[in-house]
Amino acid sequence: MRSITQPGAPIAERIQWVEARGRAFSFTLPAGLPLLEAARRGFAAEGFAGGVLNFRHGALGPFAYVMPALSKTGENAAFYSDTYRPGGVTRTKLGSMTLGMRDGVPFFHCHGLWTEADGKASGGHMLPDETVVAEPFEVEAFGLDGAMFAAESDPETNFKLFGPVAAASSGARTTASAFALRLRPNQDLAGSLEDFCRTHGIARAKIHGGVGSTIGARFSHGGVTEPFATELAVTAGLIAPGHSGAIEAALDVALVDYTGGLAEGRLVRGDNPVLMTMELVLEALD
Repeated sequence: MRSITQPGAPIAERIQWVEARGRAFSFTLPAGLPLLEAARRGFAAEGFAGGVLNFRHGALGPFAYVMPALSKTGENAAFYSDTYRPGGVTRTKLGSMTLGMRDGVPFFHCHGLWTEADGKASGGHMLPDETVVAEPFEVEAFGLDGAMFAAESDPETNFKLFGPVAAASSGARTTASAFALRLRPNQDLAGSLEDFCRTHGIARAKIHGGVGSTIGARFSHGGVTEPFATELAVTAGLIAPGHSGAIEAALDVALVDYTGGLAEGRLVRGDNPVLMTMELVLEALD
């Protein structure tokens, strides 16, 4: 399996996880608010401090983002491009977000694909402090109670990354058992989730959110993304017994690579290792 050497030594625990409770719900992001504040208010209205969300068609402007890029200094295995600030209204095609805390204040990690006002199709990593909701649009969320995502320094990748930590209960209404996860580099995305579910006695689970990166990508439709640095959003995911009866992860994703190439499809199981990180929530269905 492909792998990328990280600047720091691998951490023994390859999946960082916290068990919690949660609930799926939807809400509308109001126009005129920064995307971060609009998302925070939506979770807070349901009693949650954070969680994950997914969305399809939306409108953003002003809007700022970065793309994956090669590292110029060697201090990281890959890095970010300069900031892009397209004019007008950018129309999203899809996106996934992790909403948590960084340096004691709300913050998000959000990847997606979109079309800019001039017709350019692009994607990448949205910047919380420069992105505003231009028109109201609906999102599908999953709030966490008893866990949250917090940005912490990660010596393996030399980045400050979101990972799940235990948190006091907010008393929000919950309906499901959930696991907040962060997958570390150089392990297959589908295989790691399958192993986690087997270890924890989870027969079926739905994936909510899903923000991270893989070392290129191999798709079940035969498509291949060769450039190694990507920004990836999970668009749908289910872990359930396959034809053989063994647990299998079906992961539909969208990504942009560091050359600007866009790709979508279902990931091949066993051949899509994590590059830097992958954050998501598993909702146990059984």
